Amino acid sequence: MSPAIAAKEGGRQRRTGSHHHCLDVRSEAPPGLALCGDGLPGGEAETLLPPEPGLRGARGCRAELGSILLLLVLYVLQGIPLGLAGSVPLILQSKNVSYTDQAFFSFVFWPFSLKLLWAPLVDAVYLRGFGRRKSWLVPTQYVLGLFMIYMSTEVDVLLGDGEGRGPDVVALTVTFFLFEFLAATQDIAVDGWALTMLSRENVGYASTCNSVGQTAGYFLGNVLFLALESASFCNKYLRFQPQPHGIVTLSDFLFFWGAVFLITTTLVAFLKKENKELTPTKEETKGITDTYRLLFSIIKMPAVLTFCLLILTAKVGFSAADAVTGLKLVEEGVPKEHLALLAVPMVPLQIILPLIISKYTAGPQPLNTFYKAMPFRLLLGLEFAFLVWWTPTVRHEGGFPVYYYVVVLLSYALHQITLYSMYVAIMAFNAKVSDPLIGGTYMTLLNTVSNLGGNWPSTVALWLVDPLTVKECAGAQEQSCGTAVAAELCTKAGGSCVTTLDGYYVESIICVILGFTWWFLLGPKLKKLQDEAQSSWKCKRTN
Repeated sequence: MSPAIAAKEGGRQRRTGSHHHCLDVRSEAPPGLALCGDGLPGGEAETLLPPEPGLRGARGCRAELGSILLLLVLYVLQGIPLGLAGSVPLILQSKNVSYTDQAFFSFVFWPFSLKLLWAPLVDAVYLRGFGRRKSWLVPTQYVLGLFMIYMSTEVDVLLGDGEGRGPDVVALTVTFFLFEFLAATQDIAVDGWALTMLSRENVGYASTCNSVGQTAGYFLGNVLFLALESASFCNKYLRFQPQPHGIVTLSDFLFFWGAVFLITTTLVAFLKKENKELTPTKEETKGITDTYRLLFSIIKMPAVLTFCLLILTAKVGFSAADAVTGLKLVEEGVPKEHLALLAVPMVPLQIILPLIISKYTAGPQPLNTFYKAMPFRLLLGLEFAFLVWWTPTVRHEGGFPVYYYVVVLLSYALHQITLYSMYVAIMAFNAKVSDPLIGGTYMTLLNTVSNLGGNWPSTVALWLVDPLTVKECAGAQEQSCGTAVAAELCTKAGGSCVTTLDGYYVESIICVILGFTWWFLLGPKLKKLQDEAQSSWKCKRTN
């Protein structure tokens, strides 16, 4: 629904299913990726081996509590850049940036969907004496920490504070794109290390650390930051004497977490050792090219290619509701910190929903659930548009009434039910059709395509809002507001630009029409893929 209260598809994403998926890119919650398994370089050595008799018996989680806590901390740190990136669009919206700028900034959320492109490199190239995963984890986190400390000195200028200048969206996009790229690289290293850091008996805790840690980190970097950065929130709930600023600024937040990154990384570098016996012995350089060839051979298969084309277009109908609605609510005066806090009561629902929905997707035709949920999610797009239209009518001098937030919360809850129904169905289908001999690579490719199917429509939806919006210059004859220059001339002539047709509403209707068109014409083709023979999904490999 917004970068703060709804996970962008292909952005921050939650893992479901088995804890042993090797090359794992998740959909619709914090994404992660770990390289192992057949068909990947060094896979045999990275797989979890049974304990050798006489050397190690079953180990309880208490025996590896230190490693479990370390994984939890690493995943929390990973969630901080994700949360901060999700908060910036709301800050930019409160500064009245254009939706074209918002579209440009949305590229920040792409690295987690594209990390398959460099994951084989992270898996295969390393310093043997330092450790396979630490070779990437330590320098990546050092760069993140130093970069955050440096940015703490520049971010106020980039946001347009202090000298009357507007936000430098290009510089902010480059900065946070690098944040997300580094966080995605750290995720690859941590997910891979988790498989060997813990014993086979306790490896299931890695997924728990991932889910809890990234969620906590995202909460700290997004919800908590937006609340403490808001002067109105702090003055109302946390202070006795009102002040013009929040308790923390983005500059303060970046400096603090930059220092935390540096301290934590130093402790990991010197105190934590990797399991030497699980270091791969294969020729990794050759393995990198083999992995890319394998990915190309998978996507060339007719069934896979058809699935990719369908799933890349399936989410167009949701793009206006998912990418623009939250920003529109901020534009209409809803405090951004209140939108962020609405994510808190959704956490239990987001935990329970996959468990319930998986009962309906566990059979031979999981995409039936995807198909059935789609029209309800499309209709919610119209409901979101009505919600945005209704918002200014209920606003009063003191803000918004409680019943308004109840309506927003219920709308978001219904949205989450339809979103997770489609997400779990796609994940179940990907697991069903993936060739078990190369399951990690196969699933990662399918999930990556699914993530991209959510990224590009969101970017396009944000970009189209301004061109579809019609404004007129009121109070100044022979002036228009079609461009930024024209709007400035209108203001200088004593007029003001008045919106006569909001592009968001136009876009919402167009998206719903496109969505139902896809559902009627292409939805049955997607369902029909479930009837394909298993051989249609198996990749012929040459060793």
